[in-house]
Amino acid sequence: MGRLSGKVAIITGAASGMGLAGAQLFASEGATVVLTDVAAEALSRETEAIVDAGGQATSVLLDVADAASWLNVLDHTLKAFGGVDVLVNNAGIQIAKGVLEAELDDWNKVLGVNTTGVWLGMKAVLPHFQQHGGGSIVNVSSIGGIIGGLADGGGAAYSASKGAVRSLTKHAAQWFAKDNVRVNSIHPGAVYTGMAAGLGYTKESISEQYATEIPLPPHVGDPIDIAYGMLYLASDESKYVTAAELVIDGGWSTH
Repeated sequence: MGRLSGKVAIITGAASGMGLAGAQLFASEGATVVLTDVAAEALSRETEAIVDAGGQATSVLLDVADAASWLNVLDHTLKAFGGVDVLVNNAGIQIAKGVLEAELDDWNKVLGVNTTGVWLGMKAVLPHFQQHGGGSIVNVSSIGGIIGGLADGGGAAYSASKGAVRSLTKHAAQWFAKDNVRVNSIHPGAVYTGMAAGLGYTKESISEQYATEIPLPPHVGDPIDIAYGMLYLASDESKYVTAAELVIDGGWSTH
């Protein structure tokens, strides 16, 4: 028996990085996983790899900032599997511009994905959770929603969006606890993902960059480190945990 046996989980931003690590881990722990993303080719490839490895998975294209797209994901999931037990709102983007440098379009784009996308995801699944005895929502925020400086990567909109996710999580946790719905947030620090690799960074270069900020070696995390946090909050092991902020940052936020 896996830690998520019998559960159906929707994960956003699941074609790469932390979302993909979560999808792979969830499948290995017995969940049926619905991977969603806007990157069609990578999404199809990674879903197929999970199935080839013996996991139960399917994929649906999703623009998290679009309400109709969310309803399509939920409809697909309910028709295919009869229900949903877990939602992981992981999809996010960053535009590294400060308060004075960012334009309104930059601001709206980041808030649309990082905050509106989380709200729309919860809005889509919560009625189902209410009708079927509960569920778990895991919202991926950031330590950029808790502290400033390098933690927000220089992005004013990113910082605001992740702070909003932090507050929205607590709001939903309190209002839907009566329905046995748990809503928690994860706050990653520096994580080495495919996006970082695509920008020319190595794990070693990121580790060196953050050595004075992050006390715990190797000073940068892996996507699986965040995935294990997702797993705990999605599983029944956290049945008495809601509105929690799970910080996974190597000690960065101790400053």
